[in-house]
Amino acid sequence: MQQAEELPPGTEAPALDGSLDYAALAASLRASPLRIGVSTRALFDLEEEHTVFLQQGVDAYCRLQLQREKTIVGKGSGFDVIKRLLALNEPGADPFVEVVLLSRNSPDLSLRAFNSIEKYGLPIKTGSFTSGRPIGPFVSAWNIDLFLSNEEADVQAAVDAGAASAKLGPVPAPQSEQAEHEVRIAFDGDAVVFSAQSDEIYKQKGIEAFLEHERDNATNPMSHGPFAAFLHKLSILRSIYMTPEGVSKVRIAIVTARNAPAHARVIHTLRAWGTPADEAHFVGVFDKWPILKAFGAHIFFDDQEKHVLGAGKVVPSGHVPGPHDPQAPVIPAGV
Repeated sequence: MQQAEELPPGTEAPALDGSLDYAALAASLRASPLRIGVSTRALFDLEEEHTVFLQQGVDAYCRLQLQREKTIVGKGSGFDVIKRLLALNEPGADPFVEVVLLSRNSPDLSLRAFNSIEKYGLPIKTGSFTSGRPIGPFVSAWNIDLFLSNEEADVQAAVDAGAASAKLGPVPAPQSEQAEHEVRIAFDGDAVVFSAQSDEIYKQKGIEAFLEHERDNATNPMSHGPFAAFLHKLSILRSIYMTPEGVSKVRIAIVTARNAPAHARVIHTLRAWGTPADEAHFVGVFDKWPILKAFGAHIFFDDQEKHVLGAGKVVPSGHVPGPHDPQAPVIPAGV
């Protein structure tokens, strides 16, 4: 069998094969914690202020923010998953998860964000405020694993800096919540967790060539996509909280338009990487959002805009920059 490729430098960690105990897994993640960068507008609901910025300019925006400096900001699309991930840290110990604010706001306007962070009880202590300058260089400086933002240019800058990154949409309608101590993260497969190589075969040669290729390579692991390193660290966190009954506070799902027979390569790839998913949903031509709602995802990542827009009505969803036309179908159902 072809071996899974190496992860990028700085993401190596023990293989998740069940042979390592809690202490070894915890030590590995504390030595290189899962570090998330988030913009203030992804963490908080600042859409009214952003509208003022777009319509009236930076001076009006700054005046409004200063007027509201002591007014607590509402929760944005990324708030819930950030809160849940930070809650996995153990009191008195080095953290498994760290969050860094990365914002184009000025340092003067950072006070409102940190006032709100303190009010909500989030253990976020660090950040960079660039007064309008690009945040891309600071993604590398902070060694960010995942960057969440509402700005397409900043998301692309983070991708160029080597981080997994996604553009978040609006805050979805509230959903009923059953598992307050869990964090459930869902991923599309191709061009997100996995590379876009199989997509390219479909685009260039059609569905039959794609299916033949996936059958022939079913047991050969796919190459890493932009979210592979993030998935690896998330899988370590999942293993740390795994109970003897096989249940973890961290729940991972793959929700992909692949179906049989192309589904097999997904399973073999995750097995080869040592990053098993708790759930896999091979939806074919069906919509993804009902599955994501049933799963109760706290965030979902996809490279196709149509899936993000559909899912964004029920779960916080992030668009991953990819090589595809937003309207073009990718990996359609096998026949």
